[in-house]
Amino acid sequence: IRSGDWSSDVCSSDLARLDVGVPAAVVAEPPAGLVPGRGQRASGAGRADGGAVGEAGGRDADGAPRFDQTVAPGGYLWWYVDALSDDGQNGLSIIAFVGSVFSPYYAWARARNGGVADPENFCAINVALYGAAGRRWTMTERSRAHMQRSRDTFTVGPSRLHWTGRSLVIDIDEFNVPIPMHVRGRVTVTPKGLSRFVTGLDAAARHRWGPIGPCSRVSVDMEHPAARWSGHAYLDSNEGDEPVDRAFNTWDWSRTVMGNGDTAVVYDVRPVQGPDRVIAQRFDAHGLATPLVAPPRHTLPRSRWLIPRNMHSDEGVAPVVQSTLEDTPFYVRSILRSSLEGEAVTSVHETLDARRVASLPVRLMLPWRMPRQP
Repeated sequence: IRSGDWSSDVCSSDLARLDVGVPAAVVAEPPAGLVPGRGQRASGAGRADGGAVGEAGGRDADGAPRFDQTVAPGGYLWWYVDALSDDGQNGLSIIAFVGSVFSPYYAWARARNGGVADPENFCAINVALYGAAGRRWTMTERSRAHMQRSRDTFTVGPSRLHWTGRSLVIDIDEFNVPIPMHVRGRVTVTPKGLSRFVTGLDAAARHRWGPIGPCSRVSVDMEHPAARWSGHAYLDSNEGDEPVDRAFNTWDWSRTVMGNGDTAVVYDVRPVQGPDRVIAQRFDAHGLATPLVAPPRHTLPRSRWLIPRNMHSDEGVAPVVQSTLEDTPFYVRSILRSSLEGEAVTSVHETLDARRVASLPVRLMLPWRMPRQP
């Protein structure tokens, strides 16, 4: 989910920036950088590797976000942003869901309808804020009656995402849970270049992932809580034709900003069936993907909810947990120090235990943090 605030830990103030066998790509495209001038969609035909471009991974043929993509009944599509201020004092993550992956309401609807349900009836915009202005966490799920999607705009209740042709503008108007506090403001994410890389996470490619703006800038102007800052950002999307727990037991994900400004991503997936899969790619400022040889897997300390975690780091350099942002029964997100391609790096790292997501105790707990507006 790559978002949420279930713990009382605070982002470490000395964090200067967000630093975060390979399966064949479903779509692996060359860069489609942003065009100058009036900010229209980027040009360039590119090439396809393994399938047509177009409606894949919540993006258009040029790599830009596209919000009207069809989602399979019982499936999901999400767009994800994380960012940290240049001074390391503030951070955020935002996820916009069609078919809210971890929603107990969506799971119960699938159970009543032979394993499928309308994903557009279970939408949410999850916002997590960290920093001196205070921590906030929102995830109000809304039905189809409160949702609208078009090519460039996704509206859920009073909040919306809009692609201008150069930037993703996110207008937030939500309430913190469980303690009600208004969360209102604007976040603008501007990719330096658009990526067309999309790859399957499972052997059948029923679940797919790819960055949209792996190297981006963010401008944050929040009214509640009052905060204004700018920094480095990352934008990607995930989609699936079925619930995540059908294909995966667990996964670890990390992203790292390298010394030259590239973004390295390592996805370490343990599927329900078949061998583990490790996807490792390095993305430059134009969005071009280059395969990365993943270093050895290291075992991290278990979370407070006893979730096993792993991180890939150079041989002989054990990763160190610098701070924990989220610690939940099924998901943990941390800032780690490690080494990648000989560089000392700081990474955003997450672990998801999909088996716990599907467990009855977790589903009974989640409505406390995920209220629903029918």
